[in-house]
Amino acid sequence: MARLNYLELPVRDTATAKAFYSAAFGWQFSDFGPSYAATTTGDTEIGFQADPAEATAAALAVIAVDDLEATEAAIRAAGGEITRAAFDFPGGRRFHFRDRSGHELAVARYDG
Repeated sequence: MARLNYLELPVRDTATAKAFYSAAFGWQFSDFGPSYAATTTGDTEIGFQADPAEATAAALAVIAVDDLEATEAAIRAAGGEITRAAFDFPGGRRFHFRDRSGHELAVARYDG
């Protein structure tokens, strides 16, 4: 089953973003390196990407799936464009794609 489960925001500084969202919503974050932090306690998580080389131009919605390869094939068959090849990240593997309206999203398979 596929479901939206993650939102990654490009930020200038993870500490500033964490401070804002902690104060505004009471969220807690885990650091995954010097330029990435994310919530890890809810149904839909939020992550902050401060590495300019890795950050997308806009917010990146992530869709969780069971079969990454089959989903990539289905996206291609539906006319989508793969914008970033599959790569490993802490907790799984994902790729990015652009839909036919030009929106960039990601698809992830999570370990465990």
